[in-house]
Amino acid sequence: MRALISVSDKTGIVDFAKELVSLGIEIISTGGTYGKLKEAGVAAVEISELTGFPECLDGRVKTLHPIVHAGLLAMRSKPEHMAQLKELNIETIDMVIVNLYPFKSTILKDNVTREEAVENIDIGGPTMLRSAAKNYQDVAVIVDPDDYKTVLEQLKNTGEVSLDTKFHLMQKVFLHTSHYDTMIADYLKNERKDHEFPKALTLTFEKIQDMRYGENPHQKAAFYREIGRKKGSITDAVQLNGKELSFNNINDTNGALELLKEFTEPTVVACKHGNPCGVGSAGTVLEAWQKAYEADKVSIYGGIVVVNREVTLELAEEMKKVFLEVIVAPGYENAAIDLLRTKKNVRVLELKDIDTPQDENAYDIKKVNGGLIVQTIDSKLLVENEIKVVTNRVPTEKEMEDMLFAWKVVKFVKSNGIALAKNKQTVGIGPGQVNRVWSAKQSIEHGAELIGEDAAKGAVLASDAFFPFDDCVEAAHQAGITAIIQPGGSIRDEDSVKKCNEYGIAMVFTGMRHFKH
Repeated sequence: MRALISVSDKTGIVDFAKELVSLGIEIISTGGTYGKLKEAGVAAVEISELTGFPECLDGRVKTLHPIVHAGLLAMRSKPEHMAQLKELNIETIDMVIVNLYPFKSTILKDNVTREEAVENIDIGGPTMLRSAAKNYQDVAVIVDPDDYKTVLEQLKNTGEVSLDTKFHLMQKVFLHTSHYDTMIADYLKNERKDHEFPKALTLTFEKIQDMRYGENPHQKAAFYREIGRKKGSITDAVQLNGKELSFNNINDTNGALELLKEFTEPTVVACKHGNPCGVGSAGTVLEAWQKAYEADKVSIYGGIVVVNREVTLELAEEMKKVFLEVIVAPGYENAAIDLLRTKKNVRVLELKDIDTPQDENAYDIKKVNGGLIVQTIDSKLLVENEIKVVTNRVPTEKEMEDMLFAWKVVKFVKSNGIALAKNKQTVGIGPGQVNRVWSAKQSIEHGAELIGEDAAKGAVLASDAFFPFDDCVEAAHQAGITAIIQPGGSIRDEDSVKKCNEYGIAMVFTGMRHFKH
């Protein structure tokens, strides 16, 4: 029996090779792996000795040879294959241990050049893996050091690797090479400037962790991240306290973080079940917390809170009074983190680049039965310099400030979405209703219930999409709302504008809608 070893990740390879030799298996090796085995005293044949052809082109060509691939691909059950090997004086290779050039670690380096990245694309390694995997019935192919133990145990116990194990190893190979090739394709795609959707879309992610369960306890789940450093994303956060994040924690926290990125001043976003429930901006982060908390003291219970400033001890003391599932901030005072750690169940995450926006060409992907729908992320807020006052009354400076605040919030409220705001504080949110007037009434009613009867009085209203009827304006007037921001674009815009003029409400159009389904 012969084994070919050529590994970039040399974890455990010397001990594994020694065990193979002790079982009477001949080792063939290449380049740096051969040098490491020789240095450790492991008997091995260098690949050029096997092929009779020297490594060349700076090591680019060493295993791409018929003696190697015929030895891997010959089907032992076919007499004509074995006869051909004998005629060509080629011996079989029964085991391949290969992992690939470190393309991933290369492209993750700062300021890596395209030439350096391309040079670290492995050619011979994937070719050997695919040859061995295609002939899995006869060749055991190992790409993961975690499988060394299983293979050794079977060789020691039965003298061979079982067919089931070989099939399992073959599956891992094609997953591995697919992942590797997709990393390369993704890197090269990002080098293009047109950012068109490709004709064939292949995506690859690496698993961070298995999860206890999914959206519900009967569903299985895992957490994956994109290849590459994604600053400002939850995949980049460091957990400082609490149980592992759940599926719903991650989903809700991601939404809260994307809303937070819309703000530059001290801001706190509280989120529940994928919707913001309280948002506040102020001169200090403590004041921002107080606004977000006061906006909805009920829904924040068991919710997600994200903050775009360091958490002070004073803020941590206020947070500690509320049951929170997750807290995310760019940093924590030492005393603040010590205090939060006294609550064992709260997940405390540090995300240093919390304000880093996503690339505007990043994909937003939704799974549908039998396929995917893919779009670029909703990276814009409004048509630049195109806010248009459409009513007789022009909004005051304060109303405009609150409208822009509410507009940022409603962008992340599920459609049909309405957000009410006053003094840079949400005072009512109506998410996900099947018609817009229900969302408007819900936001007004919830504000009155949670904050006080006059919560909406003097507030502004933001709608994620246009008003096809004037019923929302009517509801706004009855609640004492003084200004409305919406995209415009309905064939019945004039009905809403006329109703606003009748009641003295200021209305502006943004020219951009923000459906969120």
